[in-house]
Amino acid sequence: MNIPREILEKFSYPYVADLGSYLDKEIDGIFKVKSKKLQETKDGKKFLLITLEDRTGSVRAVDWYNAESNDQLVEVGSIVNVTGKVVYFEDRIQINIANDPRAIKKLSENDYDIERFVSKASNVDEMFNELLELISTVKDSDYRRILNAFFLEDKSFVETFKNAPAGVRIHHAYIGGLLEHSLNVAKIADKVAQVYPQLDRDLLIAGALLHDVGKVKEYTVTQKGIEVTTDGELLGHIIMGVEMLERKGRNIPPEKLIKLKHIIASHHGEFEWGAPVLPKTPEALVLHFIENMDSKVNRVFGIIEKEDNGKEWSEYDTNLSRRFLLK
Repeated sequence: MNIPREILEKFSYPYVADLGSYLDKEIDGIFKVKSKKLQETKDGKKFLLITLEDRTGSVRAVDWYNAESNDQLVEVGSIVNVTGKVVYFEDRIQINIANDPRAIKKLSENDYDIERFVSKASNVDEMFNELLELISTVKDSDYRRILNAFFLEDKSFVETFKNAPAGVRIHHAYIGGLLEHSLNVAKIADKVAQVYPQLDRDLLIAGALLHDVGKVKEYTVTQKGIEVTTDGELLGHIIMGVEMLERKGRNIPPEKLIKLKHIIASHHGEFEWGAPVLPKTPEALVLHFIENMDSKVNRVFGIIEKEDNGKEWSEYDTNLSRRFLLK
């Protein structure tokens, strides 16, 4: 059953982050199915466990009434309209799906707004102009040439880069997030180079702007939100970034190209964090610290913004292994 978007938009559909305000109340929501599992109680009663999500978080839902039919209805990745009651169970919020065969309705792309699953930075063009201004300050002609090859001459890349996220959910997970992250890292790198004049400032700026270029091929934004591409699953952005740099950097001296490629290859910093090689130049080490800091700071600000509901402390964040003071 398709519900016209103009009808849907007349109602206020809560986000996952808002569900705490709906305890013991009936809700009507639009979510993405993150996972599902048909289970059975000891006395043989079937029930369906579903993890629902939107761009603000995820929540567990339980269907005790139409478990088997709804298990057949929805797939992981489906966008669904769900009615049910918000309760608190086992120390967390849960949606108990209503006793109605129509309590879960699968939606088509025309039935909801993509904004529910992915947000967008408001100042993308402004940030990109700032990026171009920073490139113009790079004095080394070889590094500036390769930056221009990406950010001035390749119009298709530029369009994709400006609209790409930097992640699915950990940090900068929104349209324009990759641009924002890359620009932040480059601006901080510029400041650090002033403190440590021994650093090759131009190499550091170039590495900052290029370290995540492979993410334009790792992620795609669809009507269902941010998803990992097949190439992203099979190769990852580090390998693809090195490949992209290899193709565009054939006209610069090999000793400069290898230093840029090393920055891309090592920017995760540790083997257990996905780096195929450890940072082994001063610029690569500094770049790792800066990009790691920007990633984590962005996540912290996202946590604070999401949980700005009068509480003193955030929920425990498994990625950063701590709670954060909100006031």
